[in-house]
Amino acid sequence: MGQDSDHPLSKGEVGKCGVAIDSLADMETLFKGIPLDQISTSMTTNAPATIIWSMYLVVAEEQGVHWKNLRGTIQNDILKEYIAQKTYIFPPKPSMKLIVDTFEFGSEHVPQWNTISISGYHIREAGSTALQELAFTLYDGIEYIEWAQRQGLDIDDFAPRLSFFFNAHNDLFEEIAKYRAARKVWYKVMTERFHCKNPKSAILRFHTQTAGCALTAQQPYNNIVRVAIQALAAVLGGTQSLHANSLDETLALPTEHAARIALRTQQILAHETGITNTVDPLAGSYFLERLTLDMEKGCWEYFERLDAMGGMVAAIEQGFPQREVQDAAYEYQKAIEHKEKIIVGVNDFVVVNEPPIEILLIDESVEEQQIQRVRNLRETRDNGRVLSTLTALRDAALTQSVNMMPYILDCVRAYATLGEICDELRGVYGEYEEPAF
Repeated sequence: MGQDSDHPLSKGEVGKCGVAIDSLADMETLFKGIPLDQISTSMTTNAPATIIWSMYLVVAEEQGVHWKNLRGTIQNDILKEYIAQKTYIFPPKPSMKLIVDTFEFGSEHVPQWNTISISGYHIREAGSTALQELAFTLYDGIEYIEWAQRQGLDIDDFAPRLSFFFNAHNDLFEEIAKYRAARKVWYKVMTERFHCKNPKSAILRFHTQTAGCALTAQQPYNNIVRVAIQALAAVLGGTQSLHANSLDETLALPTEHAARIALRTQQILAHETGITNTVDPLAGSYFLERLTLDMEKGCWEYFERLDAMGGMVAAIEQGFPQREVQDAAYEYQKAIEHKEKIIVGVNDFVVVNEPPIEILLIDESVEEQQIQRVRNLRETRDNGRVLSTLTALRDAALTQSVNMMPYILDCVRAYATLGEICDELRGVYGEYEEPAF
């Protein structure tokens, strides 16, 4: 959300949901001794993605690694933040401009980098149906492409680096159908709506994570079974990469024991089951083909409604996808409470007085140490240089026409903090406040 670790709103959050990165100094520490041209790095960052990515690029500079040799992904998907996850900073239009700037900068300077991971995962975690996850995610992709084209980008210059990120929930066949439909719909969108020339532009490349929202605090060892089934669905549906959640997902960050079980789940699927030996192994099943066609049909119907509203940004401003997800979440919860949907260990097959499991606790000293680090940085850096780069950043943002990446990179090189850079942009763009729906 673009706040430094010593900001009052950060209290109690530092180090709890990922490593704290306040400045280039933290990114240098994080990747010390790790050659960036020999790894691929995925960063789950959205509203401040341009800044976090810039820190990574500067660390590569310091290592003498050419940006053209860097591989990885930034999530950088702000639309799903407005729809579901709610960790936004700026209003939609300047946020979209920053994302398109990363497309343009990446295609020219960091060609192996995936400059966005268009994410349905968080939409599903907020309570959407599988169909809503599919439709809103793919339409977010359409919206990003249209904004990029309006900024003058050629589709085949950036579309091959678009990537997607889906959820894997409990309904095995529905999830497989969702992934199959996604590939079919995206190919048609890219070839018929956008008329791409490069075949790679029409390929739907996606990562899948098992559903955190499907896991239970009650009888948490049952979650091992749930994760295995969800991961199986993702592989049978053709995912390119996979994250299996830990059994203690609903309780805390994973213990080493729980994380190892999650890793072994993937390894057993990969090496012992034979499910990776063929592509689309369930093709031709009447049931699954029917489900896939129904998913496609529903997806196109949502597209028609979103087109009529003027696109996803306009739909978000009207509250349409937010209401759709809220209503779906409400109906799902009602079904659980009325026992129309059974969740083992929650509303049936309950165990009374079950013993607690070991969970991981993050020591509060982590926050204190990080706050001290960022304060020491502000005292020891060249603050005149910081001020100069922040002023140039603000002036560039006011023009609303230049690519912001070079100005953000200069701020990062001067050791301006994440919060300082975001505050400068807040002063120009403002902050987004969601209306009541």
